[in-house]
Amino acid sequence: MGTAKGEAMGGQVSGSGDGRRGTALVTGASSGIGAAYAARLAADGWDTVLVARRADRLDDLAARLRAETGTAAGPLVADLARPDDLARVADRVARGDIGFLLNNAGINGYGPFAELEPALMAKVLHVNVLAVTALTRAAVPAMLERGRGTVVNVSSQLAFAGALPPHPLPERAVYGGSKGYVVTFTRTLAAELAKTPLRIQVLCPGLTATEFHLSRGEAPVPGREQGVHEEGGMPVGQVIDASLRDLEKGTVVCVPGLAGTSPLVTLEAAELAIRSTARGARD
Repeated sequence: MGTAKGEAMGGQVSGSGDGRRGTALVTGASSGIGAAYAARLAADGWDTVLVARRADRLDDLAARLRAETGTAAGPLVADLARPDDLARVADRVARGDIGFLLNNAGINGYGPFAELEPALMAKVLHVNVLAVTALTRAAVPAMLERGRGTVVNVSSQLAFAGALPPHPLPERAVYGGSKGYVVTFTRTLAAELAKTPLRIQVLCPGLTATEFHLSRGEAPVPGREQGVHEEGGMPVGQVIDASLRDLEKGTVVCVPGLAGTSPLVTLEAAELAIRSTARGARD
């Protein structure tokens, strides 16, 4: 069975003493940003644990990475919306050998809020919020103990634009809210860990040329955005380039395609002004 094979192979992947960088765990690795990021990490010498629901795609990707890069790569089949599966992946992360964690899995959950099924909303929040938080928590203690490690949490430009007119995108309150959490969580964690050697980043791509826009490696959910997005988008390689470049610079919020940092500086200034106003009201 795919799950049993995934568990076994995922458990075998570890850092080695032959000059490799260590082990990276990538969620949502069966397609899109996750698959491409995993391939880039493998090409750069990382062994990889590949997490997603689609065993056949994970098997194919792992075989390709092993053949093309000579690194160890293995699938860990899991549905992060299921508590038992999330716990299995968290246990794998907590073993202590994960040097690079990419929390990329996500579900869009688009649709009018008043019409969304509660089960779908719960699934979006489990994958987009709870899984990101739980896996980061599983990774950070061992990274701190080793004195090195990287966590990249994938959000979306919609985290900053949830109130903008929805055309041509469908309604997105739950999705945008979940990705807003990822931004705030990651920025706050990065501030907490600023004096440590860990690298913490929130990656906020916009429309990306992947098989299913904003699905982040999960199977398409029923709704308006099934299939290939006809509008195209930024090539996935450019998204990864931006992420890796900003990691080297120590930039916490990575928005691929953003011209300069002035919009983020303006956002930070607005946040400081709001906080100052709140403090003034208390005084």
